[in-house]
Amino acid sequence: MKKLILIGCALVVVVVAAIVFFGISNLGPIITQAVNTYGPKITQTEVRLGDAGVSLLSGEVKLEDFLLGNPKGFQSPQAMKVGRVYVDLDEKSLTGNPIVIDRIEVDAPEITYERAGRDDNFNALLRNVKQKSSSGQSGGAAKQTGQDADAGGGKKLLIRSLIIKDGRVNLTAKVLAGKTITAELPYIELKDVGGQKAGVTPAKAFNLILAALYKQIQSPDVTAALSKGLEDVGVTVKGISLKGIDDQSKQKVEEVKDRVKGLLGN
Repeated sequence: MKKLILIGCALVVVVVAAIVFFGISNLGPIITQAVNTYGPKITQTEVRLGDAGVSLLSGEVKLEDFLLGNPKGFQSPQAMKVGRVYVDLDEKSLTGNPIVIDRIEVDAPEITYERAGRDDNFNALLRNVKQKSSSGQSGGAAKQTGQDADAGGGKKLLIRSLIIKDGRVNLTAKVLAGKTITAELPYIELKDVGGQKAGVTPAKAFNLILAALYKQIQSPDVTAALSKGLEDVGVTVKGISLKGIDDQSKQKVEEVKDRVKGLLGN
């Protein structure tokens, strides 16, 4: 009898192990398909993930070649591209609600910040995501960490820690005539995106993260670095010294410089 019980227990362990193994091994394609399918619905832009690899031992997911497209009305190919994103999942939460993500680390994102008139691509993205978020919170004023669960059913997310590091911001606009101004993106760390327990919808989580990123793009450090680059471009664009030219030409040069500086909303 004891042997039968031991054999039965061993079979249960084998079956559970098989379920866990094949479930996790298939998680990569599932994540890739989910991002490529539901991402564009949230942002109303192109969203593309190249691949998602899952480590069976650590439960870590490595996302590769992520691209976030630009909203309509903007000319640059994308708003952001990332070569690698590391995700540490709480596997036990995959069948529950919310799904708990212990850590997300976004490594070296390449951000394109495009100005078009008085608008910019990240502000437009936030407006798009806001439409899919059930919180009713405005995109630009969204808090960094959501403390309330969104109304309604469906799967929710709870992100314990999110880190964005070693990023670059590339400013582009039509007036720059193909030139790009670059600045380093400050280190970003968010805690408890989705609150302590309840979690938030994927649209709301993305809204919170995007709002925090947008805030850093417009931070004093980034703005100062981009302003310095714009001054250099202003000198290049005018192509001549102010000395020895008439007042009318000087006025035209200053108008060009003002248009360039105005890209940052100054």
